[in-house]
Amino acid sequence: MDDLFAARSQMALSLGFHIIYACIGMVMPFFMAVAHYRWLRTNDPVYKNLTKAWSRGVAIFFATGAVSGTVLSFELGLLWPEFMAHAGPIFGMPFSLEGTAFFIEAIALGFFLYGWDRFNRWFHWFTGVVVGVSGLASGILVVSANAWMNSPAGFDIVDGAYVNIDPIAAMFNDAWFTQALHMTIAAFAATGFAVAGVHAYMILKRQNVAFHARAFKIAAIFGAVAALLQPLSGDLSAKDVAERQPAKLAAMEAHFHTQEAAPLIIGGIPDEENKKVDYALEIPGMLSFLVHGNFTGLVEGLDKIPPAYLPPVTVTHFAFQIMVGIGMFLVLVSLLYFGTLWRKQPWLTKRWFLWLFVLASPLGFLAVEAGWVVTEVGRQPWIIYGVMLTADAVTPMPGIAYSFYLFTAIYVSLSLVVIFLLYRQIKMVPVLYDTNEKPLAR
Repeated sequence: MDDLFAARSQMALSLGFHIIYACIGMVMPFFMAVAHYRWLRTNDPVYKNLTKAWSRGVAIFFATGAVSGTVLSFELGLLWPEFMAHAGPIFGMPFSLEGTAFFIEAIALGFFLYGWDRFNRWFHWFTGVVVGVSGLASGILVVSANAWMNSPAGFDIVDGAYVNIDPIAAMFNDAWFTQALHMTIAAFAATGFAVAGVHAYMILKRQNVAFHARAFKIAAIFGAVAALLQPLSGDLSAKDVAERQPAKLAAMEAHFHTQEAAPLIIGGIPDEENKKVDYALEIPGMLSFLVHGNFTGLVEGLDKIPPAYLPPVTVTHFAFQIMVGIGMFLVLVSLLYFGTLWRKQPWLTKRWFLWLFVLASPLGFLAVEAGWVVTEVGRQPWIIYGVMLTADAVTPMPGIAYSFYLFTAIYVSLSLVVIFLLYRQIKMVPVLYDTNEKPLAR
């Protein structure tokens, strides 16, 4: 394993773990705030218990997200010193603002966790809302920094020096809105279906059904609404990528040849040597329509990209197909769910319907991971698109492979701890409330 591959693998591993913690940390506080609001309005003790249960989960993911995010910030300097030397002064503003949002989130979470029966009821609820808003802002700011890598702005290069730095222009680059929108909606969809799946499983086991039914409904509505909105944000993102990063779009679609009336490829196995896709379903003219709004527009293919700047096609294409395939499946589940609510079908209590959500619970995060593979691998070989190659940014320090092995062990251990804590948290619910949802004596 050479140092470049080891550095990229370590960064991919760290991002892959952190993005799950970050998504849940962004979204779960809103679930918690809705349950808390329902308790304040109805005085139903089940909602109070649900709020407290979810707040413990928020605390767990806040802690793990803080740890993994801190590791990532150190890795940027450790693995990519040349990149940080030039990029740090340019896109440092969203990172500094993200730190501010993180501090606000930490303070608000402390107020919420220890504010029961100490604060005004509505002020206490408001602190929970602040946890969600600040966590969401934190995620958007980090995505803005990543968007700058895909759409660099806010500086000029003169004789190899990065000058005329405008941090505001860098933060609000051409890609920040579409990436932030797509990522935010993906976080709500993934977390919503994951949480709904856990509670659906507990309903199937007939454990505290009233408690888990309320939790399931809140999470499922969030996840289903987000899943239905995601194709719209995906369309905006794809059009933006087609304009700014034609090589990435061509890799996503395994579109080897520039042509008019370009077909949309579904599935298939790219043959990079012979510049074709085997076993694919093609919809004539659909790629042109998605990019240009008409069925005859010219779509640039990989044949227009210099060979030295070609992204890995097979990995990018497969990741894109996985993301889109899962997204469409979650859309169908969401339509089915809202159809049952509208028609008041008894399916909500049927085992097959609940198992559908259980099976869907990990899929949103698989789609999130696949989407980040598309974003990062599709940008290669650039670390700053069109400006700096990834190979030119890696550290000259030897032995990065050992660092990769060490961090792999750390993240696996951290994940096992998180799984244990969440399992214990779920098992604690029957201790708090009996099957009639009445408080038990401690």
